Amino acid sequence: MLVVSDSSPFVALLKIGNVDALPKLYGSVIIPTEVAAELASVKRPIEVRSFIESAPAWLTVRAPTELEAIADIDKGELAAKSLARELKADILLIDETRGREAAIARNIRTLRTTAMLLDAANAGVIPEPQTRFR
Repeated sequence: MLVVSDSSPFVALLKIGNVDALPKLYGSVIIPTEVAAELASVKRPIEVRSFIESAPAWLTVRAPTELEAIADIDKGELAAKSLARELKADILLIDETRGREAAIARNIRTLRTTAMLLDAANAGVIPEPQTRFR
C-alpha cells in the first residue's frame, strides 16, 4: 500500500506514543520534503524534531515533481497532496479540512489520524482505548 502523509498525523501520533502504528498498518510512509521541514521546525515539540532527525527506515522523504497552486493551503499540505497525486497513492493521511477537501476534489483518498487509529485498533496493532467515566 502506498501512503503519503502530511505533518499533522505525525505530530498527533508522536504525542500519544502511537507512531509505530504507521509501519504496522502500511509498511512504509512517504512524506514530502516540505513536511519533513515542518516536522524539524523549532516550533515543534522536541519528540517530533528528534523523530524526524533520526527518521526510521520505514519513512521516506521525497520531493513532489510539481506543486499545484491552491489558495489557502499551506506548503506541507500542498506538497503532500501533490505527491499523493503524482505517486497515485492509495491513501493521503491528512487532518486539515482545506487540504482534505482539495485532495478529495482531485479524487485522492484521504484518511484522518483518528480513522487511522481506529483501523489500527481494529487490526490489533494498538490496544483499544479504554474509556473511563466519572
